[in-house]
Amino acid sequence: MNILAIESSCDETAVAIVRDGRQVLTDCIASQVELHRIYGGVVPEIASRMHIEAIYGLADQALAQAGLEREDIDAVAVTYAPGLIGAVLVGVNFAKAAALALNKPLIPVHHIRGHIAANYLAYPELEPPFLCLVVSGGHTMIIDVKGYTDMEILGTTLDDAAGECFDKVGRVLGMPYPGGAALDKAAQRGDDMKYNLPRSKPGENPYDMSFSGLKTAALNLIHHAEQVGEGLDIDSLCASFTAAVSDTLVPRVVKAIEQTGRKKLAVAGGVAANSRIRADIMAAAEKLGVEVYLPPLKLCGDNGAMIGAQAYYEYLAGNVADMSLNAYATKSILGEAL
Repeated sequence: MNILAIESSCDETAVAIVRDGRQVLTDCIASQVELHRIYGGVVPEIASRMHIEAIYGLADQALAQAGLEREDIDAVAVTYAPGLIGAVLVGVNFAKAAALALNKPLIPVHHIRGHIAANYLAYPELEPPFLCLVVSGGHTMIIDVKGYTDMEILGTTLDDAAGECFDKVGRVLGMPYPGGAALDKAAQRGDDMKYNLPRSKPGENPYDMSFSGLKTAALNLIHHAEQVGEGLDIDSLCASFTAAVSDTLVPRVVKAIEQTGRKKLAVAGGVAANSRIRADIMAAAEKLGVEVYLPPLKLCGDNGAMIGAQAYYEYLAGNVADMSLNAYATKSILGEAL
């Protein structure tokens, strides 16, 4: 089954063709990073307009690279939630038009489910059940993946997402957008013990987490140093901040593994590319005797292939949509009934 998959939830226009949920025939991405870098972050209106300009040509490019004709497509999939509403709407409207023109099924895919499915592309042997730590710019959660479309959220951030905090601190430090990637490079040169930054303590739900206090503490430290004219060891601050994020995530993941008895752990989302978090997850999994699945860096960020991978299993589960499909800025990963 050849699925034409569309992803446009933020600042990457992506069109992929995925066969049977596991084989990527092509994955075309038009990045807007250089454009948004001028503003230090994504400008939603500009992102939406750039999606409109890129998406049609990108779909033709994907077909050409895969050596397929339009009639070879068996279904059209699209990210319908969550994301920047204008950006998501561009992808949804294009996908609806394509499905209607081709007379093929339309498959709606939740963006976070897509991130989880990126692991199916990297590890064809991976099958549910497994635990997944999702860490991205907009979401941070621990999910029990019981089946391809049967999932339970064990814990989530109560405020800011880890990725958003990385980008915000990086921006305040004057690092180029996206700040998280630049911060990771700096952290590898620093001393992670130099600055004492807070870690959120487990609350009523031991798997829930918080990052707003950590972000505020780091920003206050930076602003105070500027105000009194003190120098900052930027590399060590980045290392200390990254360690605090990892120390918030990893113990909760360990507890979830111990409580659920799962023997497989996957990581997903853009922050899964962070070198410290990857290393700490690997070390914890080794101690627990758990298999760990870390997607390659190219599959950590937003891409169309991950949407095509999850779409195959959504289709098998009967999750298809008609032309009334709408886009949503926010929607639970569990809210998939249409």
